Amino acid sequence: MYIEKIQSPVDLKGLDLKALQVVADETRRAVLNRVSKHGGHVGPNLGFVEATVALHYVFNAPKDKLVFDVSHQSYPHKVLTGRASGFLGDVDDMNAISGYSSPAECPEYDNFEVGHTSTSISLATGLQKARDVKGTDENIIAIIGDGSLSGGEAFEGLSEASELGTGIIIVVNDNEMSIAENHGGIYKNLRALRESGGTCEHNWFKAWGFEYKYLEEGNNIEKLIEVFRSVKDTDKPTVVHIHTEKGHGYAPAVKNKEAWHWGLPFNLEDGSRPVRNADGTMPEVVACEDYAELFSDWMLREMKHDKTLIAVTAGTPTAAGFTPDKRKEAGKQHIDMGIAEEQAVAMISGMAKGGLH
Repeated sequence: MYIEKIQSPVDLKGLDLKALQVVADETRRAVLNRVSKHGGHVGPNLGFVEATVALHYVFNAPKDKLVFDVSHQSYPHKVLTGRASGFLGDVDDMNAISGYSSPAECPEYDNFEVGHTSTSISLATGLQKARDVKGTDENIIAIIGDGSLSGGEAFEGLSEASELGTGIIIVVNDNEMSIAENHGGIYKNLRALRESGGTCEHNWFKAWGFEYKYLEEGNNIEKLIEVFRSVKDTDKPTVVHIHTEKGHGYAPAVKNKEAWHWGLPFNLEDGSRPVRNADGTMPEVVACEDYAELFSDWMLREMKHDKTLIAVTAGTPTAAGFTPDKRKEAGKQHIDMGIAEEQAVAMISGMAKGGLH
């Protein structure tokens, strides 16, 4: 097994394309092993395995700096930076590895403690400015996706990266999903770019002053290596837009992307929950009412009597009980903001001022 021997990305450098694909396959199995036994983010990490292998093959971490948004896509990075035991070992080994980017765990490769969204570009611009002031030459790579572009700080980071005008690489991992479906005008442009192979007339990133490259085959290691090599050591703000598949390589996570964004332990063979105990018995399940279900059922009943009652969620509608069926039932009386929480709070204030509940 390759990944048991990989202590740092340097160990990838001498491998050929066939071996790199084996590394990707082993990394995916390691991620699945951890999340099936320990729980965690499933779909986002599975979709970014090949891109992580390619990034670490082309760039030279820790000199080159990778900044992950939310950390939903950081598990493969951890596997390839000396932490494979947290994905292959026993439960104690797994508990020793955070589900998020963490300098306390690995200061050499994890640049920031990150557990919330839309921050990677802003953090990366700080590294960009530090490099420019010191006169060093490292690549700065921000990785953003999984709906994070809907958060306002992402726009602020893009604005500043463009203003600085020096080399920064922003990898937009476009898996067509947030936690639930995407919401926000920017995703209309991402869809147009996907459908045109990155060539449509209106390009949001170019309008902001970025060099732009599109890769349709975002789960193809060979193609990923080519596009990352083409932007390595750039002296301009650059966006690499890759189209990936959330849950790639695990059929249940591909079939139901929202349900498999994150989850508790599961049976790896068929995706069922709960997993049996080590002695073969089933875990004790205590029957209880689900608050999210109770709340959303109550809201839907009240909405029928009060058309001014609006449910607002910010990228996690199911956490409030608004499953896809219930979102459809609520219709215009449910709004999902994507991950634009500040917009949600301000819009709620405006709606209340305008007479809505």
